Amino acid sequence: MERRKFIRNVSLGTAAAGFAGVSEIHARQRLQVKADETFNLDYAPHFGMFKHHAGEDLLDQITFMHERGFRSLEDNGMMRRTPEMQEKIANHMSRLGMTMGVFVLDKGGNGANTLAAGKQEHVDIFLDGCRRAVEVAKRVNAKWTTVVPGDYQRDLPLDIQTANVIEALRKGAEILEPHGLTMVLEPLSDTPNLFLRYSPQTYLICKGVNSPSCKILYDIYHQQKNEGHLITLMDMCWEEIAYIQIGDNPGRKEPGTGEINYQNVFKYIYEKGFKGVCGMEHGNANPGIEGEKAVIEAYRKADSFL
Repeated sequence: MERRKFIRNVSLGTAAAGFAGVSEIHARQRLQVKADETFNLDYAPHFGMFKHHAGEDLLDQITFMHERGFRSLEDNGMMRRTPEMQEKIANHMSRLGMTMGVFVLDKGGNGANTLAAGKQEHVDIFLDGCRRAVEVAKRVNAKWTTVVPGDYQRDLPLDIQTANVIEALRKGAEILEPHGLTMVLEPLSDTPNLFLRYSPQTYLICKGVNSPSCKILYDIYHQQKNEGHLITLMDMCWEEIAYIQIGDNPGRKEPGTGEINYQNVFKYIYEKGFKGVCGMEHGNANPGIEGEKAVIEAYRKADSFL
């Protein structure tokens, strides 16, 4: 290309980019790269998972995910990002035709401000988080937000705690439901102090709340640790499961690094007709570029169940 034409084209491209910035220009240029085939299920990486390939820029990381065949993203920390960055992420994903997965609803840490206690100050913090989550969801086109009710309140009977949780979540659902935002309750294995730990327990609570805005986030890693019988219990709770997350056990790394037969689990999810997002909420077993390649290869292998 002649130098004069090259300079003119660069100038036109920069002007069209407006306030997008240099990293946005680079991201747009990479959209021309042919993407790999998609997967049978809709797996969602998170920021940092492929940073050795794509660099630190978040938009470049999203583009790389798209190039490798992924069509969704989840970001637990989305509520802590600036509105400007939230909008940049959403706009870039929209151009790529990608779906926003879960972000964590800010009510304090997982064990903090426990809804099981029945204390108004804890409920108020949760409801404030619901209102703010609605605004974030609007910016990033999100449909799901993760909720962890908090720790046990051990001076109260378990059934009273359960009733307190249901009552608080009903109030949260009233805020979220008009906006089409669903809180997905995540039973965790991190500590026995956490109130919500089992899928049947979560199913009971969702039935008690009785709202389309309160469903189950079934994290396969946590439930393998807490209860096992993955396919059996998923099937029992299926009508309340709206979102799925992935991680092998032990270690919470990519499929194939632990004891879970992910080909069978993914095949079950696919045959159930699941059209939602399966979040890749785990670390990479190995560091650097080779570790990132191994993650992609692991998903290609586990996804080859047809």
